[in-house]
Amino acid sequence: MKEYLSLYENYKDQIEDFIQESLINIGDLKKLERGNYKVLFSLFPSLELVYSINKDTKIQNSSNFYRYKEDASANNHDRSYLLSKLHFKHNDIAFSSVYVSSATRNNCITATIKDGESIIFLDFKLEVLLEKLNLIEFNKPFHTVTKTFYAIAGFSMAFLSLFIIFYSLYGFFTNFFLQEESALDSIFKPIIALTLGIAIFDLAKTILEQEVFFKSYSRDSKVETKMITKFLITIIIALSIEALMVVFKIALKDYDKMINALYLISGVSMIIIALSVFIYFTQKKEFK
Repeated sequence: MKEYLSLYENYKDQIEDFIQESLINIGDLKKLERGNYKVLFSLFPSLELVYSINKDTKIQNSSNFYRYKEDASANNHDRSYLLSKLHFKHNDIAFSSVYVSSATRNNCITATIKDGESIIFLDFKLEVLLEKLNLIEFNKPFHTVTKTFYAIAGFSMAFLSLFIIFYSLYGFFTNFFLQEESALDSIFKPIIALTLGIAIFDLAKTILEQEVFFKSYSRDSKVETKMITKFLITIIIALSIEALMVVFKIALKDYDKMINALYLISGVSMIIIALSVFIYFTQKKEFK
């Protein structure tokens, strides 16, 4: 929703001018009511609702005309509250801000035009309007397939992260309380597993947020940078704990293998340096 609002605000004047010029070219709209405004619905794929009110009494004097149905129950209702949402432009045409329609439950904008004794209201679905004006790219069949894929992958990763957490806790209690001798591994390995579980769950949450519950149609570098940074930090923590465990194990048994611990710590250090460089250049690019 935030992305839609941002796009709409950036291109608000162009969108309103497009709708306004189209309505002016059509001419008398009230006469189209006899055909349930089918002409308008064919011209505007984003149009989802049309109705009219009396400009003096502010009482609705028509049914609600949807693309494929007509609702007569809305007739004779007081619509004076709707006028407060409008900002009038020239040629007796006004536009509302973006809001959630009580009739369709979609995010929309309303265009109104004075036609004789009536004011005609036209609700445009924001998502479809932006798509038809080539401000976002949206292909419904492809979107459904990708959304399904990401949903399966995201929920599977969340389930696996939960499994890792419970399995690590099971291993900890088994080794620490049921065995006579508790090795150092029984403490460190569950911590590593829990850390990896958090990293996997965080990645799954990001996938579900960005690709399933809210589909992003433009690349937000801040979101991607935040996701990569959080994931790498979690991996660094897990590797650091692993390196610490290796140092302890070698210190207790095999001093001659201490070089292996050095290699592991050096590798973790290189990842930290690489992440620091990545964050530096990313922030430097954002502040330009």
